[in-house]
Amino acid sequence: MTDRNKELPLEEREELLRALKVRFEENMNRHKGLEWTKVQTKLEANTEKLWSLNEMERTGGEPDVVGHDKKTDEYIFYDCSAESPIGRRSICYDREALESRKKNKPENNAIDMASDMGIELLTEEQYRELQKLGNFDTKTSSWVITPVNIRKHGGAIFCDRRYDAVFVYHNGAESYYAARGFRGSLVV
Repeated sequence: MTDRNKELPLEEREELLRALKVRFEENMNRHKGLEWTKVQTKLEANTEKLWSLNEMERTGGEPDVVGHDKKTDEYIFYDCSAESPIGRRSICYDREALESRKKNKPENNAIDMASDMGIELLTEEQYRELQKLGNFDTKTSSWVITPVNIRKHGGAIFCDRRYDAVFVYHNGAESYYAARGFRGSLVV
């Protein structure tokens, strides 16, 4: 985590809650049967999580509720922007990959950015669940959590949606492209 203050000023907090409420109400298919007032109460009690949601919003992720864990009474947020969040593109997979590049290094990597934001990269399974809620990444792609056995060989995986199907691909973890970023999840 960064040393930045993880407490949003009141005005920013209210602005974020308004934006999240509008998105929640406009996309009820993502969270059937859930009530915004309960989500808002949970958010207001978790200021650090609210800070993380603001980071998701600030970088173009358009976070929204995609589920509710009844056992833990926690809400699950994913980045729901149509394309991979614009403020998180042109990055390689992780720090090891970034440090392995001799020249033309990207500015950052997905794993460290997510950690700094207080969120997790989506897993392949979560990515596929997201795609059941709409058509995401039809022009871009998103890094997802890479299994250790792939990463130890220098690779990393990413996903996208083409031809009305979800695809999982591989690349060298050090690669980066203007159209590839990452999507995150946050549990509140």
